[in-house]
Parts: sequence; structure tokens; C-alpha cells
Amino acid sequence: MRIVLATNNAKKRAELERILEGLDVELVSMGELGLVSPVEDGSTFEENAVIKARSAWLATGMPALADDSGLEVDAFNGEPGIYSSRWAGTDGDDDANNALLVERLADVPEDQRTARFVAVAALITPGGGERVVRGTMEGRVRPFATGEGGFGYDPYFVADGHEVSNAELTPEQKDAISHRGQAFRAIREYVARLH
Repeated sequence: MRIVLATNNAKKRAELERILEGLDVELVSMGELGLVSPVEDGSTFEENAVIKARSAWLATGMPALADDSGLEVDAFNGEPGIYSSRWAGTDGDDDANNALLVERLADVPEDQRTARFVAVAALITPGGGERVVRGTMEGRVRPFATGEGGFGYDPYFVADGHEVSNAELTPEQKDAISHRGQAFRAIREYVARLH
């Protein structure tokens, strides 16, 4: 069975492929089908995930899977939140987003640097049915980067119960605890029912 993955982010796709391993599904990205990403004008992770999945489903008639995810920093009243990938102004500019994070953290005491990663996965099924699930990973942000793995804010984020950043975890370690891992494992059972 083919499922449209409503993202062109290769690293997100790799995470999802690992989590869906063992199911008889073929993920096809929007870019492979010549689809353009829709405008994400929702006010929540849930709304944006559904916007992306529904757009891919309407364009193809195939089951569609999307996620919307980001970092919520308590000291910044939940920012960057749904704007995480474009917080510094350009979509997907990890270096600029992380520079802004470090700049904003400068005056925040260490004990107030609590944060969480949030991921919402949305699955639109062939009849237009909708499943939406949320995963969160609590932790804290540091004003310095460590590690070479992951992407986005991973080099600055340390999950609760860990002393190393997400960028220092193996892909399997990260999948086991991450917000996206939680959301995609929860959506996996719905994908399995599509056969």
C-alpha cells in the first residue's frame, strides 16, 4: 500500500520509515508526486498536521500522513511552538533558528530552561477519515550545542533522564523517547488497519 507522506524533510521521512518498518507500506513524499506544500495557517500543531495530510489526500486520493512538530520553551511562553522551523524568518534554517534560541536563552537561568518537543501526526484515510495523535518529550534547553546527529534544535535539547543532547543519541535511542517516535508509533496501529 502506498501512503503519501506530506513532507519533503528527508530526516523526518527516515524516522517514520524506521518506525513503520515491518508494515507493508511504501511511503511516497509530496515532492516525488510533484505536490506543493500547503500554507500552514493553523494555530495549533494539530491543525497544521491535518492541513498537510488533507491537502495530500485531496490531491492524490491516497492515504496521507503528516506531522507538525516543534519546540516549546517555557521561558518564552511556549515559543517558538508552531513556528519552530521558521522562527528566525526563513523556513528550515536550523542555524538561524538555533542562533536565535541561544540569543534568547542568554538571560534565562539554568533552572528555568525547561522545554518540550511536541509532535502531532495526522492520518487521512481513503474515505476521508481522520486520526490525530500527539507525542511530547520533556526536557531542557542548553545555550550550547553538542552532538552531530538529529536535526533542528536537537543539539541544544536534553531530554529528561538524560545528560546528553538529542543530537548525541543514536537514531534508535532517539526514536524510543522522542515526541515524533511517540506520535508515529501511536499512528502506526491505524496505518496497520488500512490493509
